[in-house]
Amino acid sequence: MTKPVPASGLGHLRVVLSDTAYIGPGRADLLEGIAETGSIAAAGKAMGMSYKRAWGLVQALNSGFGAPLVLSSRGGAAQGGASLTPLGQAVLTRYRMMQANTQAALAEDVATLRVLIDDMSKKT
Repeated sequence: MTKPVPASGLGHLRVVLSDTAYIGPGRADLLEGIAETGSIAAAGKAMGMSYKRAWGLVQALNSGFGAPLVLSSRGGAAQGGASLTPLGQAVLTRYRMMQANTQAALAEDVATLRVLIDDMSKKT
């Protein structure tokens, strides 16, 4: 997957839009995996998650946002598959932009805290 590599210590961004509509790194990674593989099962497996768990997250995303982010069809490897809707792609793209912006905004403060910690560890 092509998600931004977070600088260590910057944490995880979770964006809550309502009681049911939210996205964080795990849901974004799943959406990205579906976009890349064309499969909910393959995306979940790549993340070390069961198909049941991956499907549950897709259902939660679809219902939480009020419109499908992922479309799927039955039929197995030969006929089935999954893809992001335009809304799903827009949500993923915007979330990744928010991650990058958050990392950039916090980088200087995180670096300052690391220097303070390093200074304290040298005194003990």
